[in-house]
Formats: sequence, C-alpha cells, structure tokens
Amino acid sequence: MDKSFYEQAAQWTSSAEPERCVQLARYMLERQTTVRDTSRQFGVSKSTVHKDITVRLRQVSPSLYKEIRQLLDLNKQERHIRGGMATRRKYALEKERKNASEKSV
Repeated sequence: MDKSFYEQAAQWTSSAEPERCVQLARYMLERQTTVRDTSRQFGVSKSTVHKDITVRLRQVSPSLYKEIRQLLDLNKQERHIRGGMATRRKYALEKERKNASEKSV
C-alpha cells in the first residue's frame, strides 16, 4: 500500500460506498480471502467489510452478492478448521522455543 492510512480513509468516504462494496467483493472473490484479510489489505475495519459485502452489496449488485455469499458460507464452514490449525501452530512454536532454551542452558 503506497497511500498513507489517512489518505486511504479519505478516499473511502460514504459517497464511495457502492464502489467500495464492489471493490471489496471482487478482491475477496479473486483471492478467496476472508473478511479479516480483506480488511487488513484495505485498511478498514472488519465490521465495515462485512457490512459492505453483506448489506450494501446486496442492493448495489445482487449477482455479485450471490457469489460473495457462497464464499462467506465456505469461510464460515472452514472457520473451525483454521482455528484448530492456528492453535496447533501456536503450541508447536512454544514447544520449539522451550526446546531451544533448554539446549542453550
């Protein structure tokens, strides 16, 4: 991202909501990302992304809304799997750090 957060925030004013909705949805569909990843990329809150693609997009582009709804449903189904994998990585890292500190002592 080349623009500063404030420049980007000014660009995303309420007058640009319809365009933003479509842009967020297309980004998510092209890259198969989650709401959290998309919000991080665009510098807006998760709540804004979620409202844009679930409420506002439905009025702006019903066909695009149907596509994004499928992705959101898939992400929801996979959510528990991603959470389990993150927990697994967390404890594996802790174990590595513990083993490394024991070897250095």
